[in-house]
Amino acid sequence: MTTDLDHLPIVVIGAGPVGLAAAAHLAERGLPFTVVEAGDRPAAAIREWGHVRLFSPWRFDIDPAAARLLEDAGWARPDDDKLPTGAQLADDYLQPLADLPAIKDHVRYHAPVAAITRLSLDRLRSTGREDTPFLIRLADGEDLLARAVIDASGTWHTPNHLGASGIPAHGEAAAAAYIERSLPDVLGRDRDRFAGRRTLVVGAGHSAANTLLALAELAEQEPGTTVTWAIRAAGPARTYGGETADALPARGALGSRLREHVESGAIRLLTGFSVQRVDAGPDEVAVSDGRREITADRIVAATGFRPDHTIVAELRLDLDPVVGSTRELAPLIDPNLHSCGTVPPHGVDQLAHPEPGYYAIGSKSYGRAPTFLMATGYEQARSVVAALAGDWAAARDVQLDLPETGVCNSDPILGDDCCATPAAQPTPLTLITIGAPAAEGQTGSCC
Repeated sequence: MTTDLDHLPIVVIGAGPVGLAAAAHLAERGLPFTVVEAGDRPAAAIREWGHVRLFSPWRFDIDPAAARLLEDAGWARPDDDKLPTGAQLADDYLQPLADLPAIKDHVRYHAPVAAITRLSLDRLRSTGREDTPFLIRLADGEDLLARAVIDASGTWHTPNHLGASGIPAHGEAAAAAYIERSLPDVLGRDRDRFAGRRTLVVGAGHSAANTLLALAELAEQEPGTTVTWAIRAAGPARTYGGETADALPARGALGSRLREHVESGAIRLLTGFSVQRVDAGPDEVAVSDGRREITADRIVAATGFRPDHTIVAELRLDLDPVVGSTRELAPLIDPNLHSCGTVPPHGVDQLAHPEPGYYAIGSKSYGRAPTFLMATGYEQARSVVAALAGDWAAARDVQLDLPETGVCNSDPILGDDCCATPAAQPTPLTLITIGAPAAEGQTGSCC
């Protein structure tokens, strides 16, 4: 049975890896679609961290439907066992995918989305809602109509705050000139901002680990460069990960190299440090957790990301109050219970909202859980597109084979639950100047 909506396209928001995977599946199934991308080319966000090498080899980075379309066009698939950089992922896979005739004419760049709603209906109106087109308003005021929306806009442009309580630390906004967000190009484009400087990295994820290793390398090349790493956890076990037990050797090696630098003293580790205040001075910045204060020249806030749901404020979403994903998906990705290698298969049923026809996929679908892998997003795209095509058997036949991390479940605040130690008792405020010897009467260490 057809409806008046069937002639409308499915609008995909975002031309990153998961958005373009959805486009590839839509193209294979012959469904009309439009991709809207805020940037000037595909993978605009990934290109901002193009200097970083992925720990997932190519075999996990390429969507199967995208590969089929590309190979039919004569594309030479990269070596499955090689590790691409972000730039290589964009240039060698996503750009050729976006340039395919089956996709290119359906992609619009410079098209940021301002809001998504239903045509002539706000969130309160129920009658006729399911049979009413979606209205996607672009930032320039243009309105697009759609039969369904696949939101793969990601979270890159909405990083978490430096403050440990989920809101900005006192003085964080005023100190913005000293704060770098995730994954600066320490050894390349941004080298001058870090060479010979004291840098504090805050965060315990893979972005923090990559930045810390780059800074440690820079410190070997540039005298006066020092690195301090602050985490909320009681220990760094979660960041070190499974090391040699990790099914992805590069991910395991990341943790092993970081551990070596910490144990050698090349990186100073501060545990149990929750940023409460940031005070900008004329030449340096001070960061405090209420007990200890650190001075630095630069801060890297590798504190993760969160989705921006403001564009869908007029849609009926059912978001988990903790994770910020759908309620069905939340227990499957909760970082209190799962690492990125233990997330079970999930698809359209777990991604559905009370608003029929709207699906967030990719990193945005995970809310604030940091356990997302691209391979997960590709299977989400396949399942959602199959459902939109009416192929519910394929939509619900969800298959997901993720590489194990080699770590037990962890608490994101306390650290690994096999080895967490009690949090340190409060102590008087201690001043720590990164890169300088401790003065008499100071501890010189926060560990």
